[in-house]
Amino acid sequence: MIGLIFGDTDFPNAILKKIKQKKIRYLIIDLSKNRTFRKDKNSKRVSIGQFGKIINLLKYNKCNKVLFAGKVVKPRFSKLKLDLKGFYYMPRIIKSSKLGDAAILREIIDILKKEKITTINSLFFNPELTLKKGIYTKIKPNTLDRADISKAISILKNLNKYNHSQGVVVRNKKLIAIEGIGGTQKLLKKSKNKKYKDNGVLVKFPKKKQDLRIDLPTIGLETFKQCKLAGLRGIVVKNKQNVFLEKKKCINFANKNKMFILSK
Repeated sequence: MIGLIFGDTDFPNAILKKIKQKKIRYLIIDLSKNRTFRKDKNSKRVSIGQFGKIINLLKYNKCNKVLFAGKVVKPRFSKLKLDLKGFYYMPRIIKSSKLGDAAILREIIDILKKEKITTINSLFFNPELTLKKGIYTKIKPNTLDRADISKAISILKNLNKYNHSQGVVVRNKKLIAIEGIGGTQKLLKKSKNKKYKDNGVLVKFPKKKQDLRIDLPTIGLETFKQCKLAGLRGIVVKNKQNVFLEKKKCINFANKNKMFILSK
């Protein structure tokens, strides 16, 4: 049996669909904000502070492997329900939270490892959800696009020294916006400019210290819609280091709106 530790976004649903198709037995630990998996009989709603309960559920159901997927929002630690192991581990979680949401998940992985529970890659059952190297659209990057892409990658490499961001928007070789706490949606809202249409790129690469088992840059149809509203011409991701949801719909949308998709 596989343990599925799920947060928000559509990624967990894609994983669950594949696992059901393969008829693999599973247990969901639901950490989503709105109890997304409450109707699933194999789902258990647990507070992120109840480590004892999480570990006991996994061990009772013989889940010696777990998979993380979806966004887990940093909790208000003062309002968490803690069990004994929660009290024991919480100082470590609070310390890691200062480094961001992904750091919390990395700390949980270390805790599970000490309990002899192994974390597997979030794409283990869904390798089709990532893009290999290549151009996936009829439209190809032109000379200006490639200059913007090179600039964006250079900026991300510099930001990686500080483990800062996994996404930037560049237009006319100028940095327009850097992805921060608000994620890609906020990044693209900041990138809107009525003066420009079909100009500029969104580049999303993993951060240098990113744990690719649990924290891959994710692109979906909504990302493309926001890029179109921002007047951007294309999206660039790192090959085999991304989650690409609704692939066919995204490619059709990009082709219809004369945008490009590049995996480097």
